[in-house]
Amino acid sequence: MTSTPHRTADDGSRRRGRRPAGEDTRTALLEAARAEFADGGYTGATVRAIATRAGVDAAMVNHWFGSKDQLFAEAVLQLPFDLSDVVATVTSYGRDRLGEGIVRTFVGLWDGAGGDRFTAVIRSVTSSSDALDTLRGVLVAKVIGPVVATAAADRPELRASLCASQVVGLGMARYVARFEPLSSADPDTVVAAVAPTLQRYLTGDLEHP
Repeated sequence: MTSTPHRTADDGSRRRGRRPAGEDTRTALLEAARAEFADGGYTGATVRAIATRAGVDAAMVNHWFGSKDQLFAEAVLQLPFDLSDVVATVTSYGRDRLGEGIVRTFVGLWDGAGGDRFTAVIRSVTSSSDALDTLRGVLVAKVIGPVVATAAADRPELRASLCASQVVGLGMARYVARFEPLSSADPDTVVAAVAPTLQRYLTGDLEHP
């Protein structure tokens, strides 16, 4: 079934209000949220602004996502992909190659998204403690934490924090600050350079020599 096109006002702008039947409201909200979070960060992106950009009533945000936090988590934090799939992909590399698994998976997913979503994450977490808590909950608790657990090493919380610092730092340099030649380096080059550090964080000796 084909969707009904949006009606437009006399000046050519899109009318506000509910989208016609048959259109994917949830997808429209996700796309609008990504744009709003990228433009204004977590604090600047209001539910009303997101709904207006999507062409729907603001009540649709709560209907589909329950809260702004949940919409942020789904629209910006690592979602064009399922978190459990990410963990499964990384751990499939085996204990001795978990560092490679993290870097290759991270770079592959964010490169595929064009880096814009990572930029939205950084802008949001630097403007809101709520957004920072959301990022911490997703990145550390739901992705890196389970990966660290499979390594069965001591001090798992410290190891998870160290891994998170490496991943976020890599994202900052590659997608936000765009440090060259790191920003345009091919994934294999990035993996070869960064994975050994992550592997030490995961399974190596963290004690001072």
